[in-house]
Amino acid sequence: MLLVAVALVVLRPWEEEPTAGPASAVARVTRVVDGDTIEARIGGREEDVRLIGIDTPETVKPGTPVQCFGERASHFTKRRLTGKRVRLVFGVERRDVYGRLLAYVYLGRRFYNPTLVRRGLARSLTIPPNDRFAARFQRLERDAARAGRGLWGACGP
Repeated sequence: MLLVAVALVVLRPWEEEPTAGPASAVARVTRVVDGDTIEARIGGREEDVRLIGIDTPETVKPGTPVQCFGERASHFTKRRLTGKRVRLVFGVERRDVYGRLLAYVYLGRRFYNPTLVRRGLARSLTIPPNDRFAARFQRLERDAARAGRGLWGACGP
């Protein structure tokens, strides 16, 4: 009798390896605008980059007051990404209506976007066609809300 062992490797969202190729770029984060928006130098050019699939509470939107947990989300992203080399994996739609690049951000092998949702620093935000990880982000949001993590425990519904 021949026995065959099969190993199933399941990567957590923050361990997923980004795809290489023309839909990605290596960048240096030069400034964090807020929890879900950064400025990055890509090939000698400065670009505004909006993280796909998430929405952190507002801190800098004109005409909008600073929202509950916004400062925390901004501070977290500043500590984690400022000055760091990252890989940006672009969505199907590469730019938003404001001209910002739309990207999934990887810090080394760590997938950064879902980290904010998992910690309760962001909500999931699905805008097709950039919806590759929508179900994952929604699941992480439900888990964070049930556990009362971050904004879910501090800001109310």
